[in-house]
Amino acid sequence: MTTGEQDTAAAMAEAATAWLDTLDRDQAASGTGDGPRGDDAERRRWFYTPTDHGGLTLHDQAPAQQQRAMRLVASGLSEAGFATVAAVMGLENVLDRNQGWPERPYRERFRDPGLYYLRVFGDPASGTWGWRFGGHHVSLNNLVVDGRVVATTPCFLGTNPAGTPLLGGGTSRPLGPTEDLGREIVRGLPPELLDRAVLLETAPPDLVTANRAVVGPGDRPLPTSAIRRESPPGPVEPVPGTEEVELTDAPQGVPASVLDDRGRELLRRLLSSYLDRVPAAVSPAARYEDDAALDEVHLAWAGPLEPGRPHYYRLQGPQLLLEWDNTQDDANHAHSVWRNPASDFGLDVLGQHAAREQNGGSGPS
Repeated sequence: MTTGEQDTAAAMAEAATAWLDTLDRDQAASGTGDGPRGDDAERRRWFYTPTDHGGLTLHDQAPAQQQRAMRLVASGLSEAGFATVAAVMGLENVLDRNQGWPERPYRERFRDPGLYYLRVFGDPASGTWGWRFGGHHVSLNNLVVDGRVVATTPCFLGTNPAGTPLLGGGTSRPLGPTEDLGREIVRGLPPELLDRAVLLETAPPDLVTANRAVVGPGDRPLPTSAIRRESPPGPVEPVPGTEEVELTDAPQGVPASVLDDRGRELLRRLLSSYLDRVPAAVSPAARYEDDAALDEVHLAWAGPLEPGRPHYYRLQGPQLLLEWDNTQDDANHAHSVWRNPASDFGLDVLGQHAAREQNGGSGPS
């Protein structure tokens, strides 16, 4: 464990405690949950649609409480990551205007920048606890075990609109580099590699892994209606016609090992746009400074290569799965997610922790 990892976990615990200390009984009932376990279904339930994400919303808190809530959010993000999350939340106002100020009978305000939910799982003073922050187009999931941040995934960020005009002819694109770098790598491939990289001429309608708690081979996009808390329980049929982009155990597309020097540098920057969302002390981004680690990352694409057209890509390697799609609303509505299939929500670390406790503290650390 590094000092940076300890410092990040300590900052999270301090911020969480400061927020929890402000909650009254009713607020605490919404804002807290049971401590992390391997089978804790609620902690592993996450969304990116405008649904109930579970927790205490910002608009159900006083301004001082909101500030402490955002302090906790910031403790799990880099400076750039926090700025991007804040921008995504603010886009709810832009979306409200763009859609004509829509009304829904089940919600006082449909596009609501205050409808972001925070929940703390367990006691931050215990050393093993977690927290989740989410709302439309944001989902942050963090786990601390024995005073160390062991999981920061799934980590989802989306933008709607993906691009917004600014005065003076500018454009606001909070996730612009995450889109542009992927396209630039693929467009720079020679024809024989381009054929390997492009899985399908038409992009799937959404992320292949959707909001599943556990991802694995055979995953395909789910209908939007299934990515909501109020969705009926039971199996859901994936979107038809997406077989060619389904998740496979062996990565599809082209490995970094076949990219030229420029392509490899662009790939490192693309990885950074996902992995540097969190503080440097807990980000795996430095791992890919090693050429051997980078070589194992594969890039796959679906859809046209022209900007402004619906498209999808994913990066896949050991302990790594990154997905991007910009397909909805005339390709002006983007989704992106960073996942670690081996350790989303820290399930592997929780299992090891439980085994050590059963063995009286012995076993692998």
